[in-house]
Amino acid sequence: MSDLAIRLAVPDDLPPVVAMLADDPLGAQRESPDDLTPYQEAFQRLSEDPNQHLVVAVREDRVVGTLQLTIIPGLSRRGATRSIIEGVRVHADERGSGLGTQLIQWAVDESRRRNCQLVQLTSDVTRADAHRFYERLGFTASHVGFKLAL
Repeated sequence: MSDLAIRLAVPDDLPPVVAMLADDPLGAQRESPDDLTPYQEAFQRLSEDPNQHLVVAVREDRVVGTLQLTIIPGLSRRGATRSIIEGVRVHADERGSGLGTQLIQWAVDESRRRNCQLVQLTSDVTRADAHRFYERLGFTASHVGFKLAL
């Protein structure tokens, strides 16, 4: 896997990133790869925020994975900074190759580099395979999450 590079996403990466977001049963219901306008606007907002890091994994000039890392300063836990990993996706051709582990390890290492004391992520309750994956990497299912659609 030495030919893999993990780097910040650029605007040209949006089509393959959005395609990966849409390439599963949940994503297919909520993503629209045929209209990139809302994603371009969101990318601009992310690019302007120093606490947001949308990254891509690239192999042979092809985007094969992505995730978003958010850094959150806080007061709880004695003023701890935490990070949140979101939108983890690996291209269908690369699943099972260890790429997901490399992406998560990048996010954990970057969180340490940014002096975070905690790394958090959420995963839809229906994603049993993802839960096993995160547990294998040392994450624990320690909380119950709630959402309110607006």
